[in-house]
Amino acid sequence: MARIKRGLMRHKRHKKIIEKAKGYWGRKKNVFRRAHEQVMKSGQYAFRDRRAKKRDFRRLWIARISAGCHVNGVKYNHLIDGMTKKGFVVNRKMLSELAIAEPAAFAAIIKQALA
Repeated sequence: MARIKRGLMRHKRHKKIIEKAKGYWGRKKNVFRRAHEQVMKSGQYAFRDRRAKKRDFRRLWIARISAGCHVNGVKYNHLIDGMTKKGFVVNRKMLSELAIAEPAAFAAIIKQALA
């Protein structure tokens, strides 16, 4: 039976990890063991932060809506409560865009929600 040499497959596997680690600092970009550790950790960070990004954007939208409410003399929670009771279906992303770009339209929504 012929002897199997695995150098080629090992080289391919290592090369794949090293390519993913391109741009990392120090030995993490060209030493397989360090690169593999960092690629694994980077994957964990990416997984975690894809979820954190959604939370961060929601916080930003709420802060913007709250600032728009403050200009109109209303509290954020009163606006959301009024919109829920009236059956308005406008998500926070669009409300924040209205608060920034169209203050008059945002004021009209507040007026409708609290009427």
